[in-house]
Amino acid sequence: MRGVTEFEHRTHKVIPRPAFAQRMAYAVGLWALLTVAGLAIGMTGYMVTEGMSVTDAYVNASMILSGMGPVTELKTTAGKIFAGSYAIFSGLVLVIGAGFVLGPVFHRVLHRFHVEGGKEE
Repeated sequence: MRGVTEFEHRTHKVIPRPAFAQRMAYAVGLWALLTVAGLAIGMTGYMVTEGMSVTDAYVNASMILSGMGPVTELKTTAGKIFAGSYAIFSGLVLVIGAGFVLGPVFHRVLHRFHVEGGKEE
């Protein structure tokens, strides 16, 4: 399987649908892995800095990671600093995850317009 950034050259034919589906599954898997890792970081941070239960930490971390904002009022300075830093991190996770999933789609669409006929390596 090729890496997430390795796409076919414009002189190559557009890959078949099953290969594209495999590429998309790989991209969605990377996005899911990144999301789970980000959620684990957030939950751990809230439990350590604010003393939240697993459930409260999950709700707050998932809301921040999805861009909605915290649910529980933060009481400690460490918790507020963590929440701000985690919000910045979550924004990056959102952009990177979108890139993982949308990159292959944009490449396939643009590749269809730029394929040179009859040339293959």
